[in-house]
Amino acid sequence: MAYDVTEIRKQFPALDERVAHFDGPGGSQVPAAVADAVARTLCSGVANRGAVTAAERRADAIVADARAAAADLVGGVPEGIVFGRSMTQLTYDFSRALAKQWEPGDEIVVTRLDHDANIRPWVQAAQARGVRVRWAEFDPATGELPVEAVRDLLGERTRLVAVTAASNLLGTRPDVPAITAAAHQAGALCYVDGVHLTAHTPVDVGELGADFYACSPYKFLGPHLGLVAASPELLETVRPDKLLPSTDAVPERFELGTLPYELLAGTTAAVDFLAGLVPGPGSRRERLGVSMRALEEHEEGLARRLEAGLREVGGVVLYGAPRSRTPTVLFAVEGVPSPAVYAKLAERGINAPAGSFYALECSRWLGLGDTGAVRAGIAPYTTESEVDALVREVAALAAA
Repeated sequence: MAYDVTEIRKQFPALDERVAHFDGPGGSQVPAAVADAVARTLCSGVANRGAVTAAERRADAIVADARAAAADLVGGVPEGIVFGRSMTQLTYDFSRALAKQWEPGDEIVVTRLDHDANIRPWVQAAQARGVRVRWAEFDPATGELPVEAVRDLLGERTRLVAVTAASNLLGTRPDVPAITAAAHQAGALCYVDGVHLTAHTPVDVGELGADFYACSPYKFLGPHLGLVAASPELLETVRPDKLLPSTDAVPERFELGTLPYELLAGTTAAVDFLAGLVPGPGSRRERLGVSMRALEEHEEGLARRLEAGLREVGGVVLYGAPRSRTPTVLFAVEGVPSPAVYAKLAERGINAPAGSFYALECSRWLGLGDTGAVRAGIAPYTTESEVDALVREVAALAAA
């Protein structure tokens, strides 16, 4: 069965507002099934996890279901799924915990391509421990992060490499398997930011070689929280700060306080929704593979259409031309400040925001300073007519 965007759009109540959402990289819209799962959990009897009361058992089942769903999505194991308030919060937690093992003179590698959430926690942890920070730089003309840019910085004192699986500003998809292999050869761990990748393509953390893989359900049609996938064996070696009476078991030792059961239920519903984008037989993991490949084809086709359309508009500047990218286009209109482009498009029912989107180092490296540019992202519910409308309105702004 083919990808049917018309039928899929019917599942998103927010689309009834008749706004074209190109703001998915900052957070996707939510299908009714996800909202229903959240509401159903909030309206059910739940308690702290346990095995005595029905409320305790329900809470325990919600957590177990969410771990299994997240593991299916990224190719991990349920016992290695850690949930937290956000990817940023989890990365700070892991940076502090891992830094306990670092010594003065050790080194870490971060990249100019990354979101600040996969830079600043590591930089600050390194500074606190007297650890050297080395910067991998991407080509501002193409948006490419060559493997050599990371490999050439590695040495016997490298303890960790933090790298994005897809730039949330440019969409660039570095060769993560090659980067992680180089990091492992040097004896370093690799923390991969998969926030902007997970929503657009099938993911297998084993194939990527990620020791830690972080992502955010609200970017793939789910509610607002974050998760990190790692092997339980690796998690056993990491000792976070925690409350004395809280469990020391993995992965619970990393989850501070009571988990948001309603958001976990919504995460499971989001993964199930993704698995059903193209209905068919098989396990959830198998159905996710089929559906996400179909989604990738749908989104890439629209991204090519958008990029080609904008290239024909005089006065439009496009940033980056990487060999592999998520369906993300960063652009500016000459003579019109990007915030003004954003506002004028919004007046016309098109949400394509402007900014650096917390990819501050990336924006600066591109020569865009802290202001950034306009970012348009394709989502599962994006249509050809919406893409054409965006191109048409940008052309009108450029011609004004």
